[in-house]
Amino acid sequence: MSLRVRERLGGADVMTLLNAVLGVVAMTVAITGEPADIARLILLAAVADGLDGIMARQFGGTAAGPYLDSMADIVSFGTAPALFLFAVARAEWAPLTEEPVLYAVAAGAASLFVVFSLVRTVLYTVYVGEDENRPGIQNTLAASILAAGFLAGVTSVPVILGAGAVLSVLMVAPVPYPKLAARDALLMGVVQMAAIAVPTALQRAFPRALLLAALAYLTLAPRYYWEE
Repeated sequence: MSLRVRERLGGADVMTLLNAVLGVVAMTVAITGEPADIARLILLAAVADGLDGIMARQFGGTAAGPYLDSMADIVSFGTAPALFLFAVARAEWAPLTEEPVLYAVAAGAASLFVVFSLVRTVLYTVYVGEDENRPGIQNTLAASILAAGFLAGVTSVPVILGAGAVLSVLMVAPVPYPKLAARDALLMGVVQMAAIAVPTALQRAFPRALLLAALAYLTLAPRYYWEE
């Protein structure tokens, strides 16, 4: 019996795999790199995540696509952001190994993000249909808010860890979120690429614009988003 990889995976799935690769690179950077670099890689993974959805809608997806997408999301928008949270704390509170309370706080915030991302992804994959509004915020959105916020200049460790904890809980909140329209996903992708390429240009205008747009979707989309 053959897995028939070339027959069963499509172009959108390749983009999903690129998303996962970027998530893994972000995790490796979290070991010794700078938090800003991790944030940029997370945003780049989010761009790939948006592109795979657009490609699936335009050219058709595969049966494996939704499952592959869920697994990639755990890597790029569950584990990588969790390590980002810990890396931010480590950079400011070093050496964490000598401060057990601070270490526990940082590790706890990171663990919380992974756990809620896992729960949200599994329950969404099993119980929510493709055309239904999605309960809870997407882990992609939560990760993008953390990354954009850091690049926009929000570098206070208590604020970032607190935001991570709040966003973790919101991932399973009983609030339906509509799917982002293709045109809006493309626009967000353009802003994301600018935030990745030149995060400090024009007084951090691009990551700040991205953060503002993400927060607007977070707070207003359940009631006012017009696409659906």
